[in-house]
Amino acid sequence: MGKVKAKSKCCKDKPRCKKCPVTLKRLAEAGFYRRLDKRSFELLVTPKGKALAAARVR
Repeated sequence: MGKVKAKSKCCKDKPRCKKCPVTLKRLAEAGFYRRLDKRSFELLVTPKGKALAAARVR
């Protein structure tokens, strides 16, 4: 599937942006992404509305 590279630093937006390292880490723990290295993630399953909203909460 697709690869995503997280931003190097969180921009402190509310809600968090989709490329925020914290958002991608939360989605990886939920099983939507697989972590390849510190900032690279591989998409396994496309996250839908509620899962994405829960991961972006500040």
